[in-house]
Amino acid sequence: MQVADQALAHILRPISVAPMMDRTDRHYRYMLRLISKQTLLYSEMVTTGAILFGDKPRHLDFSPMENPLVLQLGGDDPVALAECAHIAEEWGYSGVNLNVGCPSDRVQSGRFGACLMLRPKQVAKVVSAMQKATKLPVTVKHRIGVDDHDQYEDMLRFVDIVSESGCISFSVHARKAWLSGLSPKQNRNVPPLRYEEVYRLKAERPSLFIEINGGITSWEAIDEHLKHVDAVMLGRAAYSDPRLFFEADQRLFPGQDFSTHNLESVVEEMANYTDAWVEQGGRAHHVTRHLVHLLARIPGNKYWRRTLSEGAVKPGANGNIVRQAWAGAVERMRGLEFTDLP
Repeated sequence: MQVADQALAHILRPISVAPMMDRTDRHYRYMLRLISKQTLLYSEMVTTGAILFGDKPRHLDFSPMENPLVLQLGGDDPVALAECAHIAEEWGYSGVNLNVGCPSDRVQSGRFGACLMLRPKQVAKVVSAMQKATKLPVTVKHRIGVDDHDQYEDMLRFVDIVSESGCISFSVHARKAWLSGLSPKQNRNVPPLRYEEVYRLKAERPSLFIEINGGITSWEAIDEHLKHVDAVMLGRAAYSDPRLFFEADQRLFPGQDFSTHNLESVVEEMANYTDAWVEQGGRAHHVTRHLVHLLARIPGNKYWRRTLSEGAVKPGANGNIVRQAWAGAVERMRGLEFTDLP
């Protein structure tokens, strides 16, 4: 898909890591960027109120190396969202994304997230206001449906109305959302995946950039989805198996700058990063909680996880706990080459 707008083209990547509450914070994103230089990253969802009336640095600060990075916003008020989009540009983000998929009770009480799928004209109004307030590209992440409004035609109508605002990029979680009766966790698992409807959306609206999300855990699945849509977004798999992304740059970004890091150098960099974070007044476990899955399925993983989980919460913990965990894990990996790790 050819895109003339360079800012938009910069974030239309074939692979991304989904925005995840309590997961995709600045520490996780820093680690992931060491693994892949080209994958598109998202912030956690941040509400307009948190930005306009809360601690902006806490919610918005990030390392420049995390770009391309998109700020995901939660809200339904065009004025507030427009102001937040402008702030995102000032803060140095690569784009802004409107959350139209979260089904939590908190989001429902604020009448945004997945609720907005039932108000496509409001979403179009919001997107238009955001676009006028910033030069950053504005994108939308949504579900295939909500409650009983879950036919393909319902999603198509939503996308058609929103795209009239000028939005051309839609990330589609291929499950419907039940706004009552299911918890947010259950909404990530219980409604069945309906990939074919996302494929159909791309086939019938080829001028739009369509990204698929939901239940994708392997390169075999990624490659299959990319035969039908423009991009693939990984959520829980990206968090529970971050080593998956060591292959991303070489597979999907030919001719681009590949990551030079291997597993050992990522651990070393994150130990140094933890030291720096602690020196700034942070706690080691703020960082290390995102590292516990880095050795998943590798001999030494149990020692690695236990050492990080127990040691990082102790007073005075710093990057040395990462170095200690790694040294013990390496002992348990004896005889394996890093290129042989699963």
